[in-house]
Amino acid sequence: MTVRVIIAEDSVLLRSGMAKLLEDEGMEIVAAVGDADELTAALDKHGDVDLCLVDIRMPPTYSEEGMHAAIDIRRDYPGVAVLLLSQHVVGRYAAELLGGGATRVGYLLKDRVADIDEFMVTVRRVADGGTAIDPEVVAQLLSRTDHSALDLLSPREGEVLAAMAEGLNNAGIAARLVITERAVEKHIRAIFTKLDLGHDDHDHRRVRAVLRYLRGCGDDTAS
Repeated sequence: MTVRVIIAEDSVLLRSGMAKLLEDEGMEIVAAVGDADELTAALDKHGDVDLCLVDIRMPPTYSEEGMHAAIDIRRDYPGVAVLLLSQHVVGRYAAELLGGGATRVGYLLKDRVADIDEFMVTVRRVADGGTAIDPEVVAQLLSRTDHSALDLLSPREGEVLAAMAEGLNNAGIAARLVITERAVEKHIRAIFTKLDLGHDDHDHRRVRAVLRYLRGCGDDTAS
């Protein structure tokens, strides 16, 4: 099935480059626009798209237009995946993005687009219903986190949770850390227990665990 994509990016060069990459991978570019208003209009016209690639900062103010547009998309088009692009790490966007147990969402630094293989893995992961946070975003957020939260977890559990935050599944975590999937499952159960997460849907608990970790065991329900 062909993945239908809308690109919202004010840089004509980057917008054209991403469109070419995605088309070369067999995806269909439904629209390529330069600001949030054009993104909204494109969605109203082509509501059956699968994925929106959205720059966080776009005209007219270059502040949070893309983030607000992404929140609107999650509310009005819950079946549409959203991959946010940012030039720099803005920590609270990661929490905003994952709030409420969201899936089909991602947050990627623009520098990562230059690594075509990694970029396409992220695009397909989000389009297929997963989540993905740029490893650099994860690293910087963890460096700012209240260590009272980190102290609950063993070093290995911290590594597993950081990999979860990047959007890796159990097999991916096992390959990254060179351990078995059974060991990954054991660490994840320990993480859920130590962070006092209930018996909700497993995937939802993974998202809540990442939020709890990044927010230093703060409130994981705010968005």
